[in-house]
Amino acid sequence: MTITAPRDFLRSLFDAAVRAADPLTGIKAHLPAKPKGRTVVIGAGKGAAQMAQALESAWDEKLEGLVVTRYGYGCETRDIEIIEAAHPVPDAAGLVAARRLMETVRGLSEDDLVIALICGGGSALLPSPPERLTLEDEIALNEMLLASGAPISAMNVVRKHLSTIKGGRLAAATKARVVSLIVSDIPGDDPAHVASGPTVPDGSTRYDALEIIRQYGLQLPQAALDHLNSPKADAPQPDDPVFSRHEHHIIASAGVSLEAAAAVAKAQGLEAVILSDAIEGEAREVALVHAAIAREVLGRDRPFSKPVVILSGGETTVTLRAKGGKGGRNGEFTLAAALAIDGHENIHLLAADTDGIDGSEDNAGAFADGGTVKRLRAAGLDPRRLLDGNDSYSGFKAIGDLFETGPTGTNVNDFRVILIR
Repeated sequence: MTITAPRDFLRSLFDAAVRAADPLTGIKAHLPAKPKGRTVVIGAGKGAAQMAQALESAWDEKLEGLVVTRYGYGCETRDIEIIEAAHPVPDAAGLVAARRLMETVRGLSEDDLVIALICGGGSALLPSPPERLTLEDEIALNEMLLASGAPISAMNVVRKHLSTIKGGRLAAATKARVVSLIVSDIPGDDPAHVASGPTVPDGSTRYDALEIIRQYGLQLPQAALDHLNSPKADAPQPDDPVFSRHEHHIIASAGVSLEAAAAVAKAQGLEAVILSDAIEGEAREVALVHAAIAREVLGRDRPFSKPVVILSGGETTVTLRAKGGKGGRNGEFTLAAALAIDGHENIHLLAADTDGIDGSEDNAGAFADGGTVKRLRAAGLDPRRLLDGNDSYSGFKAIGDLFETGPTGTNVNDFRVILIR
């Protein structure tokens, strides 16, 4: 078939991916049995409020508890309290929320049930620095990690060992049974890495954290290094008996969302291929690989024949090369890809974050095609300079190519789609 409105088509695939990550479907499929005692809800992440709303609609008894989400991402709930805090850089509201979550689970009995609603963004929303460290130290750590280019799994190993709530510590603080319902934004869907695993431990150690700090040249405060060099930084391990009655379930993931988008494309008569749901690496470098594949398809009909839709997910990273630029990893991917497909008018692409916010701005991502570079130059902008300054947002805003959705209520990380006609 002929796609006459490429951007509308690309948007429809994004919408299908987000619908497939609707937390209500997954929550209904994994509702735990009701306990003898109380049922208490806790949670954190950019989609935590919508998860709480979904749980209330699926649970036929009164619930209590609280979840923390990003400013502007709250929604109306019946019983569960919604707290808003800062993301991607923590703030004092997040510190208060982390303390309240710990207080909520302490004092519960073995007859009680804790339902933990966990999704991406929880790491920044739950600042909880250990003794001798401050909120300012955790903010500095977060900023360093975000600028380092380290993959999310490595970032979270460091975060877990400089926290009193992450790395399974929130679940370890209660006698109640904990059932974690998780929307995964992590390549590979390791539940222990989503939101730095406040309720799910992993086998990483403080020595792993120290090696990551060395590898990426992170200049941590001396108090943080002293903490990591002491047993106080040790996180509980998965074989700790405290976790013996706990369970966790991945209720939504990038893989399921990409399959849903592929199904929509195929229903419209187009072949659709999924490269991977777990792609990591520098955003601009990942973009060059995607663009090279698109050009190969366009010019030589290999490794796929056109027309075709190419999909991928995962979480890329951006190593900041300059200060003052605006935009996130999907904008950076799109700008780098635009440079690499310049002049190829039958290639159209969209890269966006499924939670609706790419980085710290108000867009989910951006569109690009073979004419993007020409439009940027016509607007008096140098696309290469924008890329070098990590300023993709300014460029796409100037030419009207931002992709804006508002909060989606879920988060299964990056969504990339390329249409080759």
